[in-house]
Amino acid sequence: MKSSANIDVDDVAKRLMDYGFHAPTMSWPVAGTLMIEPTESEPLEELDRFCEAMIAIRHEIREIEEGRADPAVNLLKMAPHTADAIASDNWDRPYSRRRAALPTTWTQQAKFWPPVGRIDNAYGDRNLVCSCPPVDAYAEV
Repeated sequence: MKSSANIDVDDVAKRLMDYGFHAPTMSWPVAGTLMIEPTESEPLEELDRFCEAMIAIRHEIREIEEGRADPAVNLLKMAPHTADAIASDNWDRPYSRRRAALPTTWTQQAKFWPPVGRIDNAYGDRNLVCSCPPVDAYAEV
C-alpha cells in the first residue's frame, strides 16, 4: 500500500483511532509494521469489530489507489479526526465529516474521540520537550 497509495503504517494506525481503537504498536518488532495482539480475553464481538475496521480501511486505501480519493488529503492521511476538527466551522476536506468520524455503526453508538490530531509522530518519543518552568524556579528563596 506504500507504493500503490502512499499509505504507511502510521496512516493505518491513526485511522484505527477513528474506528475506536488505540493505535497499535508500530515498527516493533519489525520496522514498518503493525503489531496486533488480541488476547484470549478479547470477546469475539471486539475481534469482529476490529476485522470490520481493517476491511473498511482497506477499502479506503483502494479509493486512493483507484483515484477516487485525493492522494494527499484523504481519510487516512488526515486521521485521526478529533471532535474539534469535526465541529470546526471550517471543513476543507473532500470527504464528509460523518465518514471521517463515524465510519461504522459501533462508532455512531459508542464513539471514542482522540484528543489530538497528528502532531509530530515519533518526534516526541525521541526528543524530550519540556514545557515546565526551569528547575531553579522551584528552589526556595
